[in-house]
Amino acid sequence: MPRTEMAQITMEVLETNLPLIDDDDDYWVTQRVSRGVSGPDGETPTVIVETVPLPFKARAKYYRDGMPVVVLSVRRTSPEVLSPRAKIQNYANLVQAEFEVKDKNPDGWPILLDMNGNLCEGPGSNFFIVKDGVVVTPREQFVLAGISRSTTIELAQELGIETREADIDLYDAYTTDEAFVTSTSFCICPVSSINGSNIGDSVMPGPLTSRLLDAYSGLVGIDISGQYLSRL
Repeated sequence: MPRTEMAQITMEVLETNLPLIDDDDDYWVTQRVSRGVSGPDGETPTVIVETVPLPFKARAKYYRDGMPVVVLSVRRTSPEVLSPRAKIQNYANLVQAEFEVKDKNPDGWPILLDMNGNLCEGPGSNFFIVKDGVVVTPREQFVLAGISRSTTIELAQELGIETREADIDLYDAYTTDEAFVTSTSFCICPVSSINGSNIGDSVMPGPLTSRLLDAYSGLVGIDISGQYLSRL
């Protein structure tokens, strides 16, 4: 399917569904492409375009209280098995992590370890810590480097904040000054605790996270925290 046709179909799906939500709501818009069914002339891809409302009400508490992160027994798929850098829908171990976190903390957000025991990523989300004024995130080899992750790194660099890709173990996380996750729906969301251990001084968001969140809000033209907090 040509790119222009995919874009046209995507906009048609979005515009058809926009009347179903309020003016201050938003949709996820997702494009899924599979290899499709094989035939005598080869494979014809199957294309799905869908919209789903963002769960503002369910997640609003994270912007008030911070997100309690839970690190689980489920490990992220190793690059030797299947590269996590590929944008595919093989999220079986991430779904397992979501099931496990609900048993431990129904309000928790799962972040998985990689096979080396370093913090990796969560369902559709990247993980960051802030230590001594430096923003650190796991290396691309072990995560899907999302657009929100890249945007946050670019914003940090524009603000003169040092950024680094490095291995982050649990000790690093427990002793960090601040932590946050990024994703399409969260943009930037502050983390309050990891496995029940409070992060920093428990002020949400922390000062550097707040700077990045304000910059992100300015970039997209929406008060990200305010959009969530208005649902409380």
